[in-house]
Amino acid sequence: MEKNNPFITNGYVSAAYFCDRVTETETLTRYITNGNNVALISPRRLGKTGLIEHCFHQKHIGDKYYTFLIDVYATKNLQEFVFELGKGILNGLKPRGRKAWDLFLSCLSSLRAGISFDFAGNPGWNLEMGDIKTPSITLDEIFYYLEKADRPCLVSIDEFQAIAKYPEKNVEAMLRTHIQHCTNARFIYAGSQRHMMGEIFTSPARPFYQSTAIMELHPIDMRTYTKFIRKHFIVANKDITEETIQNVYERFEGITWYIQFISNSLYAMTDIGDICTADKVNIAIENILSQLNFTYSSLLYQLPPKQKEVLFAICKEGKAKEITSSRFLKTYKLTASSVQGAIKGLLDKDFVTCELGEYKAYDKFFEIWLLKQSK
Repeated sequence: MEKNNPFITNGYVSAAYFCDRVTETETLTRYITNGNNVALISPRRLGKTGLIEHCFHQKHIGDKYYTFLIDVYATKNLQEFVFELGKGILNGLKPRGRKAWDLFLSCLSSLRAGISFDFAGNPGWNLEMGDIKTPSITLDEIFYYLEKADRPCLVSIDEFQAIAKYPEKNVEAMLRTHIQHCTNARFIYAGSQRHMMGEIFTSPARPFYQSTAIMELHPIDMRTYTKFIRKHFIVANKDITEETIQNVYERFEGITWYIQFISNSLYAMTDIGDICTADKVNIAIENILSQLNFTYSSLLYQLPPKQKEVLFAICKEGKAKEITSSRFLKTYKLTASSVQGAIKGLLDKDFVTCELGEYKAYDKFFEIWLLKQSK
């Protein structure tokens, strides 16, 4: 009988399907269980959330702490931040039983009317954004709960750099004050935009300056990943050549999400008793692109023409530096003003990322798909 595909592309299942990160798990666990808050910085899709969930799933953490995963990537202001924080805490407490979530709800006097219960008596976060009339008061109530909870709390806030763009001017100072006075909770601030995270935590003028340990996440070592992938193939009476894995690893620069996604596809394509060879990699990528074709066509259609031109140019470069230099402009028949106008939109919409002056497409599958369209 065919086993379930061991290469997980979404969420966290268990330690058996989690590759390595032994040192990082030990370091992060040591920080948060010894009274430190942590800023965890790495590019998107390198496995920050998976690492945090792996830490939270350890038995000694689950037995002693309440753990909460909050994602503020799509939030635009303090009201939306508070909404996600409250929802994440309620979702984290629900499996713990009535005693756990009752205390939280009793602290949320500003929102009590918006909480409803299902037929089994479990609470649901059925609030509308507009129900949070005064975000600062609701935030006070949430932190009051974190301080009063009957266990210490570990709160992970994903894409934390989003708070730097909120229109309210005092969000960082307000959060820093709350966190400073909250002795019963530790925080992991995960972020993918290095320069923004750097400014929040290392700039002397900012409230979070020197308030936290800083951890950077790097790609998993290629030999370790090769061993992990081969082991799962062999357990299922399949095999895969080292050359195939290294081909995938190098093409996608060791980024966890892509390696998992392609390994998932290669595993599905390999029959029991067969060996997966490097010639299958392009077929796997083609299969993935055909599944994503509709999504990518829609995304491209929505882009203004100038942004489209600059995005194509960046994809052709692979990694683009000095995008207003005469070489770049001449090569792609662009003007400096059109590039400057377009790049802001591409960065805001997350089509492109910029690290240390180097621009590249955020989604590598989209980059491959785009380059095929331009042939």
